[in-house]
Amino acid sequence: MIEILRQLQDIIIAGEPDQARGLAVQALEAGIAPLTAIEDALTPGMQVVGERYECGDYFIPDLMMAAEAMKAAMAVFEPALMARQEQRQVLGVVVIGTVKGDIHEVGKSLVGTMLSAAGFQVHDLGVDVPASRFVERVQETEANVVGLSALLTTTMRNQGTVIEALKEAGLREHVKVIVGGAPTSPEWAQTIG
Repeated sequence: MIEILRQLQDIIIAGEPDQARGLAVQALEAGIAPLTAIEDALTPGMQVVGERYECGDYFIPDLMMAAEAMKAAMAVFEPALMARQEQRQVLGVVVIGTVKGDIHEVGKSLVGTMLSAAGFQVHDLGVDVPASRFVERVQETEANVVGLSALLTTTMRNQGTVIEALKEAGLREHVKVIVGGAPTSPEWAQTIG
C-alpha cells in the first residue's frame, strides 16, 4: 500500500494525469481510504511541486501539469469521499471563487479540492465571479467561510469589493473570509477587512 502512495506522489510531482488516474484507482482497489491517499500522496506531492517552483526548478507549466495530475486523481477519489460523507462530520460550508475580471483557476481549484477532502462542503463558483454572486451563494448555502482568489494585481481589489458587498448584505460578521493569490498578503487581507 505504501508503494502505491509513493508512486502516486511521484506521478503528481511529474505531472502525469493519466498515470495519476490509474494509480488512484489502484489505491482504492488496494483498500486505501481516499482521504489517506489525498493526505499521504497528493498533498505532499503538491508541496514538493510548490517547493520546486519557489526555488526556480519548476515553472508555471510544471505547476499546471501537477495540478492536472492531482485533478485526475481527485476525480477518482471524490466519488469515494462522497460515498463516505455520511460518516464524516461536515466542518463548515465554503463558498469559493475567483473574483470578477480574473480567469485563473488552478490555485482556487486546488484549495477547494483540499477543503473538500478535509471535510468541508465546498461550493465552487468558478472564475470571473461578480460580488453579487458571492453574496447570493452565501445566502443560499448559509456558508460560514468565503474564499476569494485573485492572481492579478489589477483584479485583487475586487476581493475588497466582495467583502463590502458581504457587509452591505449583513453577512460579513457571519463568515470568515480567506483571500488568496500571488499578489495577496496578510497586510492586504487586513487592509480590505
